[in-house]
Amino acid sequence: MPVMSVENLSKRFNLEAGFFARFGRFVYAVNGISFSIGENESYGLVGESGCGKTTTARLLVRMYERDGGSVRYRDGTDVGGLSGNALKVYREKIKYIFQDPARSLNPRMSVYDVLVSGYRYSSRFPGEKAARREAGDILEEVGLSREDLERRPSEFSGGQRQRVSIARGLLLKPELLICDEVVSALDVSIQGQILNLLLDIREKRGISFLFIAHDLRVACYFCDRIGVMYRGELMEEAPAAELYRNARHPYTRLLFSSVSGAGISLLGAGASGAGTFAGTGSGPGNRAAPADASAPSPGCPFAPRCTDARERCFAEHPEMGELEAGHKIRCFNSPVRG
Repeated sequence: MPVMSVENLSKRFNLEAGFFARFGRFVYAVNGISFSIGENESYGLVGESGCGKTTTARLLVRMYERDGGSVRYRDGTDVGGLSGNALKVYREKIKYIFQDPARSLNPRMSVYDVLVSGYRYSSRFPGEKAARREAGDILEEVGLSREDLERRPSEFSGGQRQRVSIARGLLLKPELLICDEVVSALDVSIQGQILNLLLDIREKRGISFLFIAHDLRVACYFCDRIGVMYRGELMEEAPAAELYRNARHPYTRLLFSSVSGAGISLLGAGASGAGTFAGTGSGPGNRAAPADASAPSPGCPFAPRCTDARERCFAEHPEMGELEAGHKIRCFNSPVRG
C-alpha cells in the first residue's frame, strides 16, 4: 500500500486577481497528474519554473483545494474529504519544507519558538519541558547544537537556516516529508551537505519524501523514482537510475542538457516558465516559446517547443504509455506497450 496515491489531480487559477477581477479565464496549473509514493521511497517531481510541481505539492497538504481528481493517503483515505481534527492529524503526518528559509522562519522568534510554535497546538504536544528536550535532540540530529535553541534565524547562514526548517518538519515525526526546492538557493557545497543529511534522515527514520527540484542531476542523486513535469502534466516517469541512463522524452533530454551546460538553460526562467530553446531541427515544433497556459492544449503541451514534433503532436493529446516496466512516457514518437 503506497503512502500517497494521486489520481488525475487538477487545479486551475483565475487569470485575474482582486475583488473586481473577471472570472472565466484561467491558468491551468495542474492537468490530470497521477503518481504514487511508496513506503520509505523518495519520489521526485522535476521541471522548470511554472510547470506545476509546487502547486501539486500544496494540493497534497490542502494549502490549495483541488478542482478534480483524488489524493489518497495510505489505506485509501480521501484527503479532500478530511476536515476538523481529522485534517489536523493528517497534516501532522505530512510536513512541508519550503524553498527559502529566510522567509519561512520568523526572524523575531527564537529557534526554539520556531520549532515548537506549531507543535504546541498538535495532538502530540508533551509539554514545554519535554518539547524543549525534543527540540534540542532534533537540532543535534540535523547538525546543529542545543545552544542554538535561544538564537534567532538571522544569526545563521542559509544552510544552517535550512537545517532549522528541516528540524521543524521532523519534530512531529512525520511519515511523509515534502521538500520544495530545499537546496536550490544554496551554494553547491552546501547543497551536498543538505542532501546527505536528508539521506541520513531517511535511512534512520524510514520516512517517505516528495522531492521537488528543477535540477535533474540533483533529483537523480536523491530520488528513487522521478516524474518530469511540463505545463501541469507528467511527460516521463522512471526509476532515477533508468532516467539518467535512458531519458526518452525530448523535454527530459532538454532538461539534462540544460543543467550540464550543453544548451540554453530553461531552468529558473520565471513563474511563466517561458524559457527559450535553441532548437536545431526543421520540424513544425522548432519554436521559441511554450503555448499559452491560459488555454488547454489540444495536442502535446510540449509540441510548440519540440524539434521532433509532427502534425499529430499538435492535433492529438498523447496518453501516458509504458515503454518498459516502470518507465512511462507521454510521446507519440516513442513506441509504448499496447
